[in-house]
Formats: sequence, C-alpha cells, structure tokens
Amino acid sequence: MLYAIIATDKPNSLSRRLSVRAEHLARLEVLQDQGRLVLAGPHPAIDSIDPGDAGFTGSLIVAEFDNLLAAQAWAGADPYITADVYQQVEIKPFKQVFPK
Repeated sequence: MLYAIIATDKPNSLSRRLSVRAEHLARLEVLQDQGRLVLAGPHPAIDSIDPGDAGFTGSLIVAEFDNLLAAQAWAGADPYITADVYQQVEIKPFKQVFPK
C-alpha cells in the first residue's frame, strides 16, 4: 500500500538539512530502485524552485510499504530525523487516483 510521509521542518533548519541531504537522498534512491517510490521532494519556503537561503518548510514522500508500521519505521530512521531537521512527521495511507 502507498503511504504519504508529510514532514514539517523546524525553523532555521536549513544548515542541518543540507548537512545530511546526501544520506537522505540515498535512502530515497533505494526506494526508487526497488520501484516503491511514487514521488518525493521538499516544500520551498518561498514561491521558487530554488529558495536559496529561505530554505524549506518540509517534505513530502509518497512510497509503497508493507504496512503503516513499516512506513513509520522507515520514516523514523531518516537522516532528517536524526539531524533534528523535522519538527513533525505525519504518515497516512494514500490512494493514488492520478496519474493512472
């Protein structure tokens, strides 16, 4: 089943985010290589693809996991958690309707 991982960054966390970004992306690449990643990316803090020093307000990941506990375990091990980037992480089952 698909799950949406919706994370909110702590204020002023851009430097911590950047310090572990490579490790964060490596975990997403594993999901992608396994064919389990639907989409992933950050929410820019301003209306720009490259927000520069404004940074990001959080992230969205939609991926396939066996169950909610597996999605929670995966999200809980993310480098952005251990680096204290995320203030809150919400995980919800997700039903993809589009694209078909």
